[in-house]
Order: sequence, then structure tokens, then C-alpha cells
Amino acid sequence: MNIHEYQAKEILSAYDIPVPRGRVALTADQVERAAKMMGGHCVVKAQIYAGGRGKAGGVQLVHHPEHAHEVAKELFGKRLVTPQTGPQGLKVRRILVEETVGIAREFYLSITLDREASRYCLIASAEGGVNIEETAAKSPEKIIRQDIDPFTGLRSYQARRIALGLGLKGSLCEDCVQLILNLYRLLLEKDCSLVEINPLVVTKAGWLLAMDAKINFDDNALFRHWEYHDLQDYSQLDPLEITAGKFDLSYIKLSGNIGCMVNGAGLAMATLDVLSENGGEPANFLDVGGGATREKVAEAFKIILEDRDVRGVFVNIFGGIMRCDVIAQGIIEAASEVHCTLPIVVRMDGSQVEEGKQLLLDSGLNVQCVDFLGEGAAAIVRMVVQAAE
Repeated sequence: MNIHEYQAKEILSAYDIPVPRGRVALTADQVERAAKMMGGHCVVKAQIYAGGRGKAGGVQLVHHPEHAHEVAKELFGKRLVTPQTGPQGLKVRRILVEETVGIAREFYLSITLDREASRYCLIASAEGGVNIEETAAKSPEKIIRQDIDPFTGLRSYQARRIALGLGLKGSLCEDCVQLILNLYRLLLEKDCSLVEINPLVVTKAGWLLAMDAKINFDDNALFRHWEYHDLQDYSQLDPLEITAGKFDLSYIKLSGNIGCMVNGAGLAMATLDVLSENGGEPANFLDVGGGATREKVAEAFKIILEDRDVRGVFVNIFGGIMRCDVIAQGIIEAASEVHCTLPIVVRMDGSQVEEGKQLLLDSGLNVQCVDFLGEGAAAIVRMVVQAAE
């Protein structure tokens, strides 16, 4: 789960991590008033669920309140396109107005989950800022890494090694150690999958300051934090993803034209890969889970069909806990309700597979049943191409 920069900074501040003075605004007039409070000379920052805003024109320095008003009018309602948004971009509905800060040095600092090592990892670099991705790609030796033992946690000597690696000395080094330890405490108490400060700066006055921040919460821990639902900005999410969330479906919109319905995240990823290998372009990632009911399958299928880019549907199901005839009934129910005429390829195996296939073949839908994943991927790609000709 994502939140905006201004929300992340509020959380950082609550954990004694210093951030610039700022105010969030929902209208251009509010931006102008906030700029007056900052003395006129300030930074206007568009709030979207993506990085790279500065290069896309979403972060601008203004010199007086009227200028802030003009910039805000241009930004509100605009779709910012960054490397993290895709070509469709994300619409700006909130703007953060912040004081300007004299910067002496910039760093990168984050704690994230290393899934290969099954533990958190502290990452830092003395070359922070907007080009951190280039630094990681071209000069990986400039990235400092500290794996965190889940039993002992992050120790002060480990945080000090990071601070010294960033070139900090004296009281500034000790301030950085405390900041890193506070960041780790925040990560654990808030159940985060990522906390990132980029850049962490040393001001010309000699203070550490988190100039930009990103926090992602672990979706699996949301049941412990009901207050997080109030932080979500649903305008930043795809409407189909919001609908899927209501039915506990894992759905991510992609840019292709072949809708996919699969049970199991690993099988879903393999399905997308095999589709791509056969020349297809997946329209979504959709995992209905291992124990989906007929109603849940029907809702998942309807969500796929609501995507106007979809020109065909590929269903890949292993009926272990789930029965294949229940899957078939859900597909038939949803397709009949929305009068689906798109080509459908179903690859099923497992419990009640023959009964499920027979139900689909007797349904009158434009459906083809296959036995193998590769065969099914090739079939749906071929049918979509034929339908487009």
C-alpha cells in the first residue's frame, strides 16, 4: 500500500526524523496561501504515487505566492508521466508546499525487504538525489548495504558504519545513527515493506533533513492497522484494482490485450511469461487465490471483461483446493451476465476437471479447452490475432 510524500513525512516527524516545514493543498488558492506562510520563496511539489516527479515537471521552485498559484493551476488535474507511472501517467489532485532549504550534501537512505535473503536490508549511498537509479546501475560500488538480522535487529554499530560510510563525522555522524535507528523502529512498528529518504540532506546550517520520503505498507499487515485505509488516495488507483480489492482479489492492470485469470501468484507469473513468449501481451495480473468460490471467480472474470483493452481471456487453473467445475460455473455465470463474445481459452487440471471442461463446452461461449500451458497461450494469442483481422 502506497501513501503520499506529505503523509510519509508526517510519520517520519512522529519518529523524530526531521523534515522541512510544509503544508498540503487541494486547490490553487490553498497553494497560494501556503506559499505566503512560507515567505513566498518555496517549493511546489505534486503528490502522486510515483517517483521521478521532478523530471516530469511536478516539483518546481517558486519565488512569490502569485507564482505558486500559477504553477498550481497548471499542475492540478494534470497527468504526470514518469518512469514509474507508465505512459498513462497519474493525475495530480494534491500539492505539497514546502520551505526552501540550503543544501550542502545529499544522500540516499532506505530500508526495504530483501525477499531472497528473507530479511530487511539497509541501503545507503553518498550520491543521493534524482539520479540514484543511475548510480546503482553504473556505479554499484557506491551503494552501501547492511543486512539486518531479524533476531538481533539493527544495532547502533551497524548504523554507525553506514553513517561513516556516507562520510559523516562528529555530532553529525551520531545524529545520523539515531536517525537510522528511528527509521528502523518506524519500519517495524508501522509494518512497512519500504521506507526511503531520497534525498537525506545536510543543510548549510549543519542539520540532517529528510527532503523527500516514500513509505510502503505491507498489505498483509493491514488488518493490524485499520487507520491506514484513511490514508489511501483512491484517485491514484485504477478503478478495477479498487473493485478487485473489495473481493480480496490480487489484480494489477497491465498494458496488453489478453486478460488473465489464474490461481496462485507463481502460476500467474509463469502464465504472463509464457504468454509473452508466444507473442501475446497480458492485460493484467489476476490471482483469484487457492480457495475461491464460484461467486469470487465470477467477479474476477467480470473485472477482466470491464477492461476495454481486453480482446481475449486466458484462464489457467490448477484445481487443488478449488474444483474445476466450480471455476467453470463462475466463468459461465459472469460471461453470460455481460454477454461476452470474446474468445476464451481455458487450461484446467485437477479436481473435477472433466466435469468443468464439459460445462464450458456446453455453455455456448466462444471457449476452447486445452491441456497444456504453452498450448493455451499459443491458442489465445492466435484467436485474438484472428479476431482483429
